Amino acid sequence: MIDASQDPARRLYGRRKGRPLRKRKSGLLETLLPGLELPIPQPGDRIDDPAALFPRPVDDVWLEVGFGSGHHLAWQAANHPQVGVIGCEPFVNGVAALMALVDEAKVDNVRVLPDDARPLLDALPDASIGRAFILFADPWPKKRHWERRFVGPQNLPRLARVLKDGAELRLASDDMGLVRWMLEHTVKHPDFEWTAQRPSDWRVRPADWPPTRYEEKAIEAGRKPVFLRFIRKPRG
Repeated sequence: MIDASQDPARRLYGRRKGRPLRKRKSGLLETLLPGLELPIPQPGDRIDDPAALFPRPVDDVWLEVGFGSGHHLAWQAANHPQVGVIGCEPFVNGVAALMALVDEAKVDNVRVLPDDARPLLDALPDASIGRAFILFADPWPKKRHWERRFVGPQNLPRLARVLKDGAELRLASDDMGLVRWMLEHTVKHPDFEWTAQRPSDWRVRPADWPPTRYEEKAIEAGRKPVFLRFIRKPRG
């Protein structure tokens, strides 16, 4: 296995673990996660059919990059049982929180990569993902860290490749610096079209987009989240 710390292209930034886990969540990492966990793809690995990663047939596969404590992902899985949902999250506490939600909801359409999303994006087939979510990502506010922002020149081509024609890319943030950055790079990318027609289209969260704890904390702190929706343009 390649050590990500020695490979700049795969280096992760930020914490991998926070406060000590409670007994139940720690136990679920040992009992529930192994059945849902995807192996980290190595360079050159290919996933022929992401729908085959799930225990029963699914009509579509969605991807969430950085699912935090998992509330959004678990809601989407519970409310779309015909869709397989893959979540990527390197933060151990977030993975444990998602396991608790999956256990409570008894959903079987979730798969987890407890690591960086980029190797998975590189391994997925072209036009294989029906919807992608990147919600409240780390804004990396210092200019010298902007290259670490996930939505940007390095990863938008990856997302464009794996998204189906007409698939949605959903982005959210309460950091206006990151919002401007995401808009600048995604609007000018030739494969994406912004769906907003008026300000209310990106200031109001759609009904099928549940709130997250981070969003609620941002609102309590006086920050107004922005909800961005892009469509993957048809190929050729």
